[in-house]
Amino acid sequence: MGAEVGGAPRAAHQNEPTTASVAESRDLRQLPSMKDKAQSLLGTSESKKYNINKLGLRLVADGTAALSAGALVAPLITMIDKAVIENASGARALMPSLRDSLANLLTRPHHFLTSKPFLLILSLYGGTYLTANMLDTTQSTLRNQPASTTTTGPSKFLATSTANLSLCLYKDSQFTRMFGTVSARPVPGPTYALFAARDCLTIFASFNLPPLLAPRVPLSEAAEKYMSRVSVAQFLAPASVQLLSTPLHLLGLDLYNRNGGRPFRERLRKVRVDWLSSSFARMCRIVPAFGVGGVVNNTVRKNMMSKLE
Repeated sequence: MGAEVGGAPRAAHQNEPTTASVAESRDLRQLPSMKDKAQSLLGTSESKKYNINKLGLRLVADGTAALSAGALVAPLITMIDKAVIENASGARALMPSLRDSLANLLTRPHHFLTSKPFLLILSLYGGTYLTANMLDTTQSTLRNQPASTTTTGPSKFLATSTANLSLCLYKDSQFTRMFGTVSARPVPGPTYALFAARDCLTIFASFNLPPLLAPRVPLSEAAEKYMSRVSVAQFLAPASVQLLSTPLHLLGLDLYNRNGGRPFRERLRKVRVDWLSSSFARMCRIVPAFGVGGVVNNTVRKNMMSKLE
């Protein structure tokens, strides 16, 4: 009896948890939280992964789409740009200039397609589309998005504007010297500034406005089977803005062609005379440039990128 009574406390004492076992159980309870932290860290690293899948082929697709669009629209734009400058300088009216350029394209296509004016236009629009495409590819790579993703916003506006302004100002300086009536001379600073403002308006209306305007385009369901709202906006936005940008273009040309102490009112009168016809001519130019060209560039790029995803 005494042994049994004396042994009970010892048995109870043996069943009490030790300090080591308590610490071990606490560590085991902490394991799930450590596992969660590990998963969280892994998830964070996975979310920061870049989409570099077939990046080389994606850049080839960017270049192919840009070159296809540029080559398609360059002939007509070359003819219109030449006609507008010759008309503004008084060298030749719009229609005779357009007829002469068209005859040259049809009778001597090899000469037309290798001429300096055509190559300047091809470089201008091919370079602008390529900049927009490569920016989209850069963004989709850094953000781990599908290859066919396109972007809108300040970064795209700044990139395309910088490329277009640089190429367009050089093109305009060459066209003005080639087709103006005065002897070749440096293009004045105010002319460059007006051309830059003109191009900023056009670029904004061509690359940034269409996605914003597309939801508001009044298009029926039947019509949407043949053309999307984005495509309609891609045509309308850059064409409409020419009513605002053409006076800047004409004033810049007048400052070059009549470089001197002309009264500003006289220059505005000249701009007003040529404004409507030149605006429509530039609409006919901008619709293929950023309307047709924009749709072709986007379509070719999307189709090629979709096959690479």
